[in-house]
Amino acid sequence: MSLYRPPRIPASQITPEHCFLARRSFLAAAAGGALLASGMPASAEALKASKSPYAVDEALTPEKDVTSYNNFYEFGMGKGDPIANSEKFKPTPWTVKVDGLVGKPKEFGLEELMALPLEERVYRMRCVEAWSMVIPWIGFPLSALLDKVEPLGDARYVAFETVVRPEEMPGQSGYFQSLPWPYVEGLRLDEARHPLTILSVGVYGKTLPNQNGAPIRLVVPWKYGFKGIKSIVKITLTDKQPPSTWNLAAPNEYGFYANVNPEVDHPRWSQASENRIGEGGFFGANRRPTLPFNGYAEEVAGLYSGMDLRANY
Repeated sequence: MSLYRPPRIPASQITPEHCFLARRSFLAAAAGGALLASGMPASAEALKASKSPYAVDEALTPEKDVTSYNNFYEFGMGKGDPIANSEKFKPTPWTVKVDGLVGKPKEFGLEELMALPLEERVYRMRCVEAWSMVIPWIGFPLSALLDKVEPLGDARYVAFETVVRPEEMPGQSGYFQSLPWPYVEGLRLDEARHPLTILSVGVYGKTLPNQNGAPIRLVVPWKYGFKGIKSIVKITLTDKQPPSTWNLAAPNEYGFYANVNPEVDHPRWSQASENRIGEGGFFGANRRPTLPFNGYAEEVAGLYSGMDLRANY
């Protein structure tokens, strides 16, 4: 059995070809309008978003919830702070530096990143606070970017760093400052290269809003949301496990791996069930059991064979 086999989709759920082609045209037009409005590059390659086989057969979370109920601590600790406080943030121009244990270190402009083959990936997303969403991301596999810099043989981990702009991000300064900055995260190299791991540049057929991590963010759907570092400016390959902001801030609550595990409770609440945002209100009674690895166990469990997932949470 292949470890990386995509989820099985019933034939009855497969979109007819003519609808798929029409949807691609719609996505391209929508993304093109958003790109032009935001000042992002609008090359032909940047507007192509194909339908990915990596998709869950579940109702999408309403766009208004995905773009208004967020954790993005650079803009504040409240779920409504990112949309309220990110208006002044400028996601263009933008570059992402990739360095460390690579053969070809490089600083990539946003236009070059947008030119990588984009896919729409419908993923379950799970937050450590026991709420979840189903989100249609647009992005490209992180492995496609790593291939361009040619990781060296002794590279074992991938470290990420977000932008620091306290004049545009009120959570990074003064009274609102809550964490040491920049926000940092990390993955093992095999996790980073897994086909499910993407760098997202869009959502709901549009470029990423500021509050969702514009212009580029990490998406790792089998891990809790705090691993999904936003507004990335630097990626470094290393032979040592890199620091992770929440693991440093509260190691008894947030582990480096952050794999969704219903059997490991947060010290202050259970992770055994979750509230799907958009179904019965934010604090509704329509809870569902939390799935191991957020429902992606068939694809990723083999990455952790032999590991104690209670100790390595």
